[in-house]
Amino acid sequence: MFNYFKVYSWNLALSMALDAGANMDEVDRACRELRDVEDDQTHANAFFQAWEQGAAKLSQSAATDEAAGHLLSAAEKYRRACVMYITAERIPAHDHPPRLAAYDELLWTFRKHVECSGANCERVSVPFGESFIPALMVSVVAPGEPAPCIVHFNGLDGVKEYLYLCGLPDMLGKRGISILLVDNPGVGEALRKNGLHNAPEAEIPAGACIDYLQTRADVDPKRIGMMALSLGGYHAPRATAYEPRFACCVAWGANHDTGKRFRARLAGTLNAQKSVPHYFDHVKWVLGKNSIEECAEVFDRFTLEGILDRIRVPIYITHGADDRQIPVSEAHQTYEGCVNSTRKELRIFTAEEGGEQHCSIGNMSLATHAMADWIADVLKSS
Repeated sequence: MFNYFKVYSWNLALSMALDAGANMDEVDRACRELRDVEDDQTHANAFFQAWEQGAAKLSQSAATDEAAGHLLSAAEKYRRACVMYITAERIPAHDHPPRLAAYDELLWTFRKHVECSGANCERVSVPFGESFIPALMVSVVAPGEPAPCIVHFNGLDGVKEYLYLCGLPDMLGKRGISILLVDNPGVGEALRKNGLHNAPEAEIPAGACIDYLQTRADVDPKRIGMMALSLGGYHAPRATAYEPRFACCVAWGANHDTGKRFRARLAGTLNAQKSVPHYFDHVKWVLGKNSIEECAEVFDRFTLEGILDRIRVPIYITHGADDRQIPVSEAHQTYEGCVNSTRKELRIFTAEEGGEQHCSIGNMSLATHAMADWIADVLKSS
């Protein structure tokens, strides 16, 4: 992972941006004055402003290209602007007043990228109780033959637009697999616009996604898989364990026992980095709780102990050997617990090959290509 800054959460954000195609010169122009900052929380708003201003410049330039009829040039600039808005928006406290406006710009620049590029990306709404779950559908065009599809949830602080921009939908599409990129409860639009909070029963929103996909003629209902990253390393196996309609599972970064790790963090006995500067306030927002103890009680139920034997379909687990948020031992625990899976694989990325950090951020394509190959092998042969 590229250590441009002096703090982990900012380097994580930068590496995520680079994995999604950010331009390092544009990043450096925006952020060079922040390179020596050592307190990510105190200066989170300065980080936000730097990236937001860089995004705004790109968006303005894209609009000029679009007005001149240069749609492909505009599309590329809107894409990079969206990446910079994503990076800006996730770092400050959730109640920082300009943050929601930046999120709206994130959505707008992504939509403009899709429009100007003609990309295969459909915005959809998955019915969910009295509300809906926002998602992006990238469908494989296969006349007369419904395609397999993977449902992709986010982690603790992701957005569906990033999942699209990191390249996995294109990788899967070339392998004949469609994908539904989901802002599950607790992240992205589901949280910011619909007020939906995260909960341990991942099979409920995941099942809603299957219900939706079964209404589409372009999806084979018997070949729908489930995957998620980071905190989703809990969600994906949990959903697969309790939702028998899933044909396979991918945990992009294991997350075996969130509750035990969260309580260790509170006790000061966990040697782990935080993904965002205002971590505890972010957790309260995601879970919809008013206190850290309430959050701990919810996270106590975010455990895969005692449920992995319910998984009776293929499962693929990836992890970085030097993950500084979640120890690699949790990947081995998850793998060992899947005693009834018809096919289980564990892929640990090492520092020697790359992709050794959290969810292989910094060299994400190593993991995304490996996962795409495995998903295609499993879903296209079933």
